[in-house]
Amino acid sequence: MKADYMLLGVLARRGMSGYELAKWLESEGYFFGRKPSMTPIYRGLADLVDRGWVEVETVSRPAAPDARIHRPTLAGRRALVEWASSPFTPSLRPMDPDFIVRLNFAGQMGPEIALEIVTTELDFRLKQRADEGGPFRELVLDQIPEINPAWVQRVEVIARSRGWQSTSLYIGWLESLKSELEAVLSSSDAAAGVLASSAGDAADTADGGEATA
Repeated sequence: MKADYMLLGVLARRGMSGYELAKWLESEGYFFGRKPSMTPIYRGLADLVDRGWVEVETVSRPAAPDARIHRPTLAGRRALVEWASSPFTPSLRPMDPDFIVRLNFAGQMGPEIALEIVTTELDFRLKQRADEGGPFRELVLDQIPEINPAWVQRVEVIARSRGWQSTSLYIGWLESLKSELEAVLSSSDAAAGVLASSAGDAADTADGGEATA
């Protein structure tokens, strides 16, 4: 997973120096499958600058070294919007960091984008779950003498139960999040309808006033 869009997404929220980005990665990066290392941060920032997606402003600070603040350019903003609007392809592995990166930094562009990402992920996981055919399966064994076949089957059940249950919780979270985002969009649409109606009423009133005059 490349960090370019994640970095763009972070910088879209607030301009930062490379040091500030590294501190952010140190505290938050593990949520996104990133290791807290300075080298890829500075390499990624340099690449974004070379592409013209990020510009650098040197800011003087009293009693401290000057800071090189990175902010998205117009081209960088357009690249972020294009990426956010592009189709999302879920990973075969549930709870892969790619999903949370896409949800966080593409989904921040609007609830409709976040809903599309969540719906895609949920549909994929539900199909994947249906294709699995259940959490347990009978092993075909030809084990070495040191292994008890009944215990091997039991260990297999334990291991698969863990994955099955964690994925079930994940699917439940996705379903709740989808409902929440749909409610957000529904309320936004309702608010927009009220505003449009109010604007129309105001225009009608103004027209009526002019006609009376």
